[in-house]
Amino acid sequence: MTAVVADEYPGVTTVAPRAVQRIVAQAAREVAGVGAEVRVDARVFANRTALDIRLPIVYPSPIGRVTEACRAHLARRTSELTGLAVSAIDIVVTELTTETVAGRRVR
Repeated sequence: MTAVVADEYPGVTTVAPRAVQRIVAQAAREVAGVGAEVRVDARVFANRTALDIRLPIVYPSPIGRVTEACRAHLARRTSELTGLAVSAIDIVVTELTTETVAGRRVR
């Protein structure tokens, strides 16, 4: 649950699994073709994390390309934002969705 900070700064930074889950869920939504209802389970060990992602894909996006892009993006963004190395990313595609943004109606 800790990440070691650079040698010039004494001490350790602790990142909670819940914080990692929120960061990863938001980062997953940054990938084109990923739906809004992303669910994440993060296990944090010392200076690394393992991620289980439940991912909705927006139809007709290619599932293989979206999951590979998501995996690469999550590894990079999680490391940038938390300082933790990502040891594993398991992705399960939960649904193909046709999300449409509901506009506000004016009366």
